[in-house]
Amino acid sequence: MTCRENYISIARRTGYDAVPVSFSMCPNLKERFDAYRREHDLILPDGEGFLSDLPMERASDDAFIRAYYTDKPLKPGATIDGWGVAHEPGSAFAYHMTYMRHPMEVFDSVEQIEAYPLPMFRSEGLARQKAQADALHAAGRPAIGSMQCTIWETAWYMRGMENLMCDMMSEDPMATALLDRVTELAAQRAVSFARAGADGLFLGDDIGMQRTIMMSESLYGEWIQPRLKRVIDAARAVNPQVLIFYHSCGHVTELIPRLIEAGIDVLNPVQPECMDFREIHDMFGDRLSFHGTIGTQSVMPFGTPEDVRRTVFENLDIAGKHGGLFVCPTHLLEPEVPVENVVAYIRACADYCS
Repeated sequence: MTCRENYISIARRTGYDAVPVSFSMCPNLKERFDAYRREHDLILPDGEGFLSDLPMERASDDAFIRAYYTDKPLKPGATIDGWGVAHEPGSAFAYHMTYMRHPMEVFDSVEQIEAYPLPMFRSEGLARQKAQADALHAAGRPAIGSMQCTIWETAWYMRGMENLMCDMMSEDPMATALLDRVTELAAQRAVSFARAGADGLFLGDDIGMQRTIMMSESLYGEWIQPRLKRVIDAARAVNPQVLIFYHSCGHVTELIPRLIEAGIDVLNPVQPECMDFREIHDMFGDRLSFHGTIGTQSVMPFGTPEDVRRTVFENLDIAGKHGGLFVCPTHLLEPEVPVENVVAYIRACADYCS
């Protein structure tokens, strides 16, 4: 099998020849890992390639600051993302953590939601996406479109989680207006990836916490599930074979049936600190594949290389010979992860099928 054929076959649970390697690192760890690679001539196998998103046009930082951040000025070093959400510097030890400021926090009308300057995604970016997908396919690699923070997270980042939860529970039309606007843009991006020839789409919204789901099943089913299905259906109308990966950190067991109903194929990351992979596989492994399962709160930072290797082998054994598991760390690898554990993960993947 080519890398692409192997990748798709794992997701479809139709067997595999090799275990793909997939992980991301904070800059501190990447610097140490790259030094190790140079010293030991460590070569990483080919993996998936990610396509560029559509080009985004948005209001200027100054426009967002004047309109939404005058009452409490932003801290030095703050950045404003494409949706107008300000991110103030957080802990120096948690690379990807920031303090978030919500531009819609004090909104009290549908008119304000509708007037808010959401970004525009330019459709001429499709040509670039298609060229990238064609190049990856020519090299035998899978092409993946990534648009995590698809609906729920994008919306609450702007509105504030508590506010949006209250809007949804009270059936406030502001929730409908905001979620529908975000869903429309997500569908546009998903369709573009599908037209470009993407083999898979990485969607996702964090809907779990460490020990429980973030919202009730009924609230998710009423407000989020139908909109996620709308995005997936839009992509599949273009390419019925596109694989749908869905990311949510935390415990999401009770919502997995709704994710399957919405059309997902692969669940990421199945955090072992929150869910037991064997149990989840027993419950859903006939309908769903998985991506992750190697804990970044546990074995990757605090285990030994032998622990990492054993966990990789155990989880692949659970999935079985037909596949259904892209075994990899469940999140970004932070500075406390030893380089030796990253190397142990890579070598375990290489050795499993040898």
